[in-house]
Amino acid sequence: MSKPPSLDDYRVPYFSEKKAEKFSLDALDPAAKPFSAGTKDGDRDRLSEIGNKLDVQQERLHAQRHQRVLLVLQGMDTSGKDGTIRGVFHEVDPLGLRIVPFRAPTPAEAARDFLWRVHLQVPGAGELTIFNRSHYEDVLVPRVMGHIDPAECERRYRQIRDFERLLAESGTSIIKCMLHISKDEQRSRIQARIDDPSKHWKFDVSDLEARKLWDAYQAAYRDALAATSTEYAPWYVIPANSKSHRNVMVGELLLRLMESLKLEYPPAKAELKGLKIE
Repeated sequence: MSKPPSLDDYRVPYFSEKKAEKFSLDALDPAAKPFSAGTKDGDRDRLSEIGNKLDVQQERLHAQRHQRVLLVLQGMDTSGKDGTIRGVFHEVDPLGLRIVPFRAPTPAEAARDFLWRVHLQVPGAGELTIFNRSHYEDVLVPRVMGHIDPAECERRYRQIRDFERLLAESGTSIIKCMLHISKDEQRSRIQARIDDPSKHWKFDVSDLEARKLWDAYQAAYRDALAATSTEYAPWYVIPANSKSHRNVMVGELLLRLMESLKLEYPPAKAELKGLKIE
């Protein structure tokens, strides 16, 4: 009898300078649906349950104004970062919830170290912040385009580990999800954007150029995940060919993290005891 799937089956092994564990992105099937309820309707029902529980956890986080949570979403074009945010947080009160999209650096950002603009956006006390793309763009795109050499890439991996350690030791709980789709699935989604007038705004010719470099990006993702998955900031690979499964799995991971924080509403203020409003 096979054991049921575990979320940790999809966690990238923790980085170790002493022992480099082999990690293969190719070994994980992007079409797998290990946490699906079996149907899209079943997945939507489960996601609604998760969303309601996340809403309670997020309200406690915001009311407490002490701890912080950061969810990082990365993935190839069309992997569903926007859709994941809409789906997972559909039931969650936006109070205390902040979404940060990272695009190409502005001239002011490019003139500084690559983490400068990121540190400005990390969650504050009581905040749940979602990075739609993130500082990982700076070890993916520049590497694939040949703008940084291997030595600089390794330096940036180390700087990212140190940066995320700083956040974790300052009270930020971090979870990172790589939305893993197949090349065929990406082709279908890009074609849908071309064929459907209501999706034309999502299409960018640069997506086709990046698609030509698919293998190089897959290798860059593999190495970045292996070098920066840590106990304090783990990476999870999310099979994302199924949109409903993708949302359920990200929601399950985030809910597990937030429940582990043992969040409670703050105690009542002393001046409220016995207070009667006339």
